[in-house]
Amino acid sequence: MEATYSSFDYQKSIERISELLDTSDASYEDHEGIPARDRLTFANGFYVDVTVLFVDMRKSKELSEKHTRPVLAKIYRTYISETVAVLKGNATISEAYIEGDGVWAVFNTTTKAEVVSVFETAAQIASLVDIINIKLRKKGYSTFEVGIGIDDGESLYIKAGHKGSNINEVVWIGRVVGAAAAMCKNANSSWTDGELMVSTIVYRSLTDKYKGLLELNYNRQCYQGNVHNILMNEWVLNNA
Repeated sequence: MEATYSSFDYQKSIERISELLDTSDASYEDHEGIPARDRLTFANGFYVDVTVLFVDMRKSKELSEKHTRPVLAKIYRTYISETVAVLKGNATISEAYIEGDGVWAVFNTTTKAEVVSVFETAAQIASLVDIINIKLRKKGYSTFEVGIGIDDGESLYIKAGHKGSNINEVVWIGRVVGAAAAMCKNANSSWTDGELMVSTIVYRSLTDKYKGLLELNYNRQCYQGNVHNILMNEWVLNNA
């Protein structure tokens, strides 16, 4: 987010540090589903069960070596904007973030069916990348790959930033975010790693049909596969 200059006063900083560290542990409560943002203050937080999906580009270095910066900008904008569009197409989405050539989102999932919907969103992202690559090849541009990781579990939902300014953001703390990011990093990173990786918790929530699309990756201790959206994949097959 955009920031403007303001002088730093270490004495006021010391006061803010004490205020933040002295907040009561009781201010952090369990909550079913993600509460509204306006319920967050700089002194509270909520433990909620969420599903987290990370997607990150592969071969980005090769793209930068082969193309001019304007072409790179077009490729990155296309990939990021349409990935965000897919994520927003899931009714359970709560937050979405862009970090370099990575995009990740937090979903408000309180049922197994909602976890399944995030798996289906991952399939749409995989097919979206196939569609973008067809468009890139037709323009003579290089293609790229992605890795996708999904995990489900409890996260601490807090508001963090500089109190008294407009510089603040929702922050998610806990294992689930790091685990999803780690699976995303490993996905599609070698010939033995699938494009999509999901945790055992996510796997157990899936239907038998979807479980059949995945296999256990013993080295990564998760389930993996290459899954696609059926309708989008038909377009890919007809236009490849």
